Amino acid sequence: MNHALLGLQTYGWCIIENVIPEKCVATVRAHVLETVEQHGRREPGEKGIGFVPGLISVDQSFAPYLAEPRLLGLAEEVLGPHVRVSFTSAIVNRTGNPRGGWHADWPFNQRNAGHVPAPYPDAVMHLTTLWMLSPFDANNGGTLILPGSHRVNNNPTGDNGIDPMEVLPGEVHATGKAGSVLVMDSRLWHASAPNRSAEPRVALAVRYAPWWLNVEVLRPGSVERNRMGDETGGRENEVPSVPQAVYRGLPEPVRPLFRHWVDAG
Repeated sequence: MNHALLGLQTYGWCIIENVIPEKCVATVRAHVLETVEQHGRREPGEKGIGFVPGLISVDQSFAPYLAEPRLLGLAEEVLGPHVRVSFTSAIVNRTGNPRGGWHADWPFNQRNAGHVPAPYPDAVMHLTTLWMLSPFDANNGGTLILPGSHRVNNNPTGDNGIDPMEVLPGEVHATGKAGSVLVMDSRLWHASAPNRSAEPRVALAVRYAPWWLNVEVLRPGSVERNRMGDETGGRENEVPSVPQAVYRGLPEPVRPLFRHWVDAG
């Protein structure tokens, strides 16, 4: 068993280095920062976070690395063949960004309209990857994680008795060099950390799903989204369809990851 897979299974996370080559990271980071300035919005309830959902539709600078063999191989090892990308987002933690609340990502965030109800089965259903376009460290807001929490059958979004803002024993910052990717079981408890540095902490969030996981609740205008979110007033993430022209311009190995997101029009 390789080191990354062992870490993911045992602790709920691992880091794969140099997914984006060192000589290319600065270019991707500059593209993402520009995209956030042009298309970004602030996360509800969060101060100092620039956020762009559906990033692939407006910025393809990172696309060549989405099927990097070690990363995609790990995703297929735990999720099976025919892995798909469910989200691409830019996340920029600006200077002064405060600590955020503990949560697990979709589909385990109990505040989302579409979620797996707790208690969860002990199975990997979705992977969250955070791409370090800036070095991640404790000073600039390297993501806070709670190793081993992926084996808990609930999380602080589900009223499990834990204050989401509590400092928890065993919490650590995920740290790494620019170009590295933090891979998490999406059940893993994590939180944004304060950025005390003078520079923004720039990252991508790319999430991978197995073929059988229904992501249509994320797509604006879909039957599932209308039924589960719009008609009930429930909150849900938003992942717009990928324009056909953008899809055709993606590297050939990457297209299968987005085939399900292509705009039918």
